[in-house]
Amino acid sequence: MSDLYARHRAVAPDWLALYYEDPIELTHGEGRHVWDANGKRYLDFFGGILTTMTAHALPEVTKAVSEQAGRILHSSTLYLNRPMVELAERIAQLSGIPNARVFFTTSGTEANDTALLLATTYRRSNTVLAMRNSYHGRSFSAIGVTGNRGWSPTSLSPLQTLYVHGGVRTRGPFAHLDDEEFIAACVEDLKDLLGHTRPPAALIAEPVQGVGGFTSPPDGLYAAFREVLQEHGILWISDEVQTGWGRTGDHFWGWQAHGRNGPPDILTFAKGLGNGMSIGGVVARAEIMNCLDANSISTFGGTQITTAAALANLTYLLEHDLQGNARRVGGMLIERLRAATADLPGVREVRGRGLMIGIELVRPGTDEADPRAASAVLEAAREDGLLIGKGGGHHTSALRIAPPLSLTVAEAEEGAAILERALRSAC
Repeated sequence: MSDLYARHRAVAPDWLALYYEDPIELTHGEGRHVWDANGKRYLDFFGGILTTMTAHALPEVTKAVSEQAGRILHSSTLYLNRPMVELAERIAQLSGIPNARVFFTTSGTEANDTALLLATTYRRSNTVLAMRNSYHGRSFSAIGVTGNRGWSPTSLSPLQTLYVHGGVRTRGPFAHLDDEEFIAACVEDLKDLLGHTRPPAALIAEPVQGVGGFTSPPDGLYAAFREVLQEHGILWISDEVQTGWGRTGDHFWGWQAHGRNGPPDILTFAKGLGNGMSIGGVVARAEIMNCLDANSISTFGGTQITTAAALANLTYLLEHDLQGNARRVGGMLIERLRAATADLPGVREVRGRGLMIGIELVRPGTDEADPRAASAVLEAAREDGLLIGKGGGHHTSALRIAPPLSLTVAEAEEGAAILERALRSAC
């Protein structure tokens, strides 16, 4: 056991998980690669949980952080903040939400917590609809709407949460239906649920479930849900913490795959925007954002240094069409992985879109999740120089692949080859 690991265990909570039997300390990165304290280089296919969105040590972001640090780091929201206003203007325009207002937070958890506060206040209801297998953060209210047992340590909550079918296409009672029938069945289930409860405040949903193993419904499900929700005045919160900023390739926001009835009422974001800086936020129509009738500020939300970094990062992403790169390179990587695993009985499904790819593992000959195999693949890939993630319901049997959006074709091929070797050794 390393000295740092022993020190970590002595002061950190037991539930603060670390990857790998022999945990590693990452000391620096460049592009799509990181190095550990022993000098070993890894191809990074997880980006600090989808957070290093463009590249490690991106010069444009590094320069923005350095220059802003030389001026002022922080003043709180009690003072005018030019980088914050400029970033809010960009995000409001990109969100697609009319008459949008933007509030910055320090994380996706805090963003979702704020969205829930806004929705329940605006609607005067503490009932919330959420998706099964979902994850929305680790605050008390966010845990209360998380539909994933592995990430929900308590049933206590300030909210009454009702869970809806549809977030997982290939499991559950409607898995055998085709896409059109699947959507129709989920809509009927939603209608039936609403007939047995007081009108909820909102539906909160990830367009692609992140911690849940990169699962998603057929395109159009949330548009069909929206028609039902609007009949009852129920708001739609799109949790874009993992799907936003073009990661799915086909769309800039995940909600756009379900957008025939317009944008969501509230959108939350975080992770990749700051490329590692702690920033999140909420976008909502002005009437919703302005519904609070008490004072509220943010000490650390939207500080000068985080918004300066985010502005530089967002500008780089847009000017270099990283969404298009995610679509092209991600599409190639998905097909490469599907071909490589077609004969492996332990691989149930390779799914995803863009550079948000999941590989679900099962015990060969069954449909049962295989968390042991997922851990073995994680270890084998790390040994061979590739970092990936895990997720997928209570049993954590899905591999999560989410490299920086600047991934090259050569790096995608290299990572796919390492993953194939790791999967063949474990499955």
